[in-house]
Amino acid sequence: MYDPILAHVGQYIQLEPAETDYFTSLLKYKLLRKRQYLVQAGDVCKFDSFVLKGCLRTYFVDDRGDEHVVQFAVENWWTGDLYSFLTQSPAAYNTDALEDSELLQIDQASMDELYERVPKFERFFRILSQRAFVAAEQRVIATISQTAEERYRHFIERYPGIDQRVPQHLIASYLGFTPEFLSRIRKQMATRKA
Repeated sequence: MYDPILAHVGQYIQLEPAETDYFTSLLKYKLLRKRQYLVQAGDVCKFDSFVLKGCLRTYFVDDRGDEHVVQFAVENWWTGDLYSFLTQSPAAYNTDALEDSELLQIDQASMDELYERVPKFERFFRILSQRAFVAAEQRVIATISQTAEERYRHFIERYPGIDQRVPQHLIASYLGFTPEFLSRIRKQMATRKA
């Protein structure tokens, strides 16, 4: 069960066997059924969650009740409302499972203990935070500088195979398109390939 997360961590830091054992002892397994919430807006996000299997979405609901997808999390991704998790304040986002999903979770107190006992984990989570920040910056730049087709292509590259797992209206929401506009883009791309 721990192989995927240990391989993920191993891309950034090297752990001694005792450190591996300590880290895995802090993790909790969570099974989410399709449509089940990991965290709802207004609740405090109590865990940072690593996706072993499945697909989740994080989204914001505006004043009109419209949903805006801000992230998908698939295998080997971390998910949750990071601001809520770090500050233990109410979450702004909802995160729910689009498929039955298996997660490994760590709570804030355990993460603090992990940083104390295995300081290299601060480096690991700093690298993840930096990568997430850069990805967010790139997404903003892409939104204002790329064509709709370029944004869709970049999305498919970033999330390979997700177009077969996630309804098109959710992909459209993530990209800031209407479902009809995304359908036109996909049709134009398919026509050019033929």
